[in-house]
Amino acid sequence: MIDEQTEKPRNSFWRELPILLGVAILVAVLVRAFVLQTFFIPSPSMEHTLDIDDRVLVNKLVYHFRSPERGEIVVFRAPAEWSGNPDGEDFIKRVIGVGGDRVVCCDEQERLVINGQPLDEPYIYSQDGIRDPAADEDFDVTIPADRLWVMGDHRSASGDSLEHWQRSQDLDIATIPEDAVVGRAFTVFWPVDRAKWLTVPDGFDRIPAPQG
Repeated sequence: MIDEQTEKPRNSFWRELPILLGVAILVAVLVRAFVLQTFFIPSPSMEHTLDIDDRVLVNKLVYHFRSPERGEIVVFRAPAEWSGNPDGEDFIKRVIGVGGDRVVCCDEQERLVINGQPLDEPYIYSQDGIRDPAADEDFDVTIPADRLWVMGDHRSASGDSLEHWQRSQDLDIATIPEDAVVGRAFTVFWPVDRAKWLTVPDGFDRIPAPQG
């Protein structure tokens, strides 16, 4: 009795190869569109959590199931008022406040205060012993529903919610809508010597829910 598997033509692999390649490309495209995507860091606005030319991996699926949370680093489509590009541009920042949060600068120790709780921010940019302030100007804002207050870790080099609030005094301009978020950056994978997980700092665990 002849094993049916041995009757497969020897050149069938070459006939199937274009199909296999097509399936692989389709899977890669679908993963990039809906699940994971890589981004490189073009500016110093998140130093030294993220440095120029770092590569990060972004989870594009997570916010289909929940909203962004404080402390997470997110990639989002920047409003035209932020980027100057009518076609939009991807920005990356840290979520500081979510809808309903009251964000205030600053307490006696020059820390941001969110819903009455001071926020320790060890990730803020520091160089040669000189640390950026949490903010360079006092402010007191309550974040509208379904919007996010985002800031760069390198505060003095970041075009973020604070800068646009200072310019406009308009929270619709200073904050970004949740549906503009592309995904959450969760790891630096390149260069290898900077590879790390991008976790939420402990200070955010102590922030209470907004009042009312």
